[in-house]
Amino acid sequence: MTNPVYINNLSAALPNAAVANSEMEQRLGKVGGVKSRARAIILRSNGIKQRYYAIDPETGEQNYTNAALAAAAVRSLFVDEQEMQNIDTLVASSSIPDQIMPNHASMVHGELNNPPCETVSTSGVCLCGVTALKYAYLNIKAGESKKSVVVASEVASAMMHARNFEAEHQHKIESLSKSPEMAFEKDFLRWMLSDGAGAALLTDSPNPDGLSLRLDWIDTFSFANELEACMYAGAEKVEGKLKGWSSYNSEDREQQAILAVKQDVRLLNEHVVRITVEETLKRIIAKRHLSTSDYDYFLPHYSSEFFREKVYQSLVNIDFELPFDKWFTNLTEKGNTGSASILIMLEELFNSKPLKTGQKILCYIPESGRFSSAFMQLTVV
Repeated sequence: MTNPVYINNLSAALPNAAVANSEMEQRLGKVGGVKSRARAIILRSNGIKQRYYAIDPETGEQNYTNAALAAAAVRSLFVDEQEMQNIDTLVASSSIPDQIMPNHASMVHGELNNPPCETVSTSGVCLCGVTALKYAYLNIKAGESKKSVVVASEVASAMMHARNFEAEHQHKIESLSKSPEMAFEKDFLRWMLSDGAGAALLTDSPNPDGLSLRLDWIDTFSFANELEACMYAGAEKVEGKLKGWSSYNSEDREQQAILAVKQDVRLLNEHVVRITVEETLKRIIAKRHLSTSDYDYFLPHYSSEFFREKVYQSLVNIDFELPFDKWFTNLTEKGNTGSASILIMLEELFNSKPLKTGQKILCYIPESGRFSSAFMQLTVV
């Protein structure tokens, strides 16, 4: 006998005021004092109109740590601090936590200062928010937890800021490089990623009043056996393999911006939609006997509006068409917040749409790190 699992509340924390496209470079800084040549092209393609950064607009300094932003999202789940006291499990996830050690969940727990509880961190890129959710889901399902909180958070701006690339830029100038500007695989992500946190409260019983989301299942698949790394940080790609940061001395790490987040855009465009939609969903349809008529909402996480039509076409390719009137996304207004994106989407859907009992929601969360994908189903109760 297993327990049902319900999401009883969702929250989001977005730092500071929204940053328009025209303000991005002022907030993130110009590498070597030079405007990015790729920025305008990338912004036209990704369709994002505004996003949020954990950067004080007056001082230009980071004014939220990743852990603090995650804690802000968790606190928003509860009416008061007292309600937070009986959390028995905290699962926190981020692509880029504030430190290598200790783990991110421990740091979020320290920020929250709630009583001792189980803490777990999952790692990855966009998918780690879902693997965090799955840990809490399975914990409640097995009867090991009664009240779990899941939070996914990103402070990508800390990695995207111009200060992180000045040593590399200066090294190129000093070595008389003909191309001292940033490599495209680094510059590309400066205009794609943004900051935010999303949190969910999971229990084994629905809200006594109002709606809840029953979490029916979460399926994830990795295709790392088929493809090399596509999005990575703290490493350099050498002949298709990653050479990690600890293999470089401190001077090389700075001069090559080894810790920067990078993406192999060619690999991304060639494989991400086919692998994360078609190859993944075919397996889940066979396993769970899904039908498009089951779903009232489809929540796709994608990094750019560039992929919208491609995702739709991939659904058509496997005879699982979900028309656009069922789609819900807030990418253009909330930005691409990586692992937090799906929770930030769910929060807006849960709190702003007229959901009805029995409606089903299908969520799609891809990750280009080394090509993984997740789908999950929720039912409104």
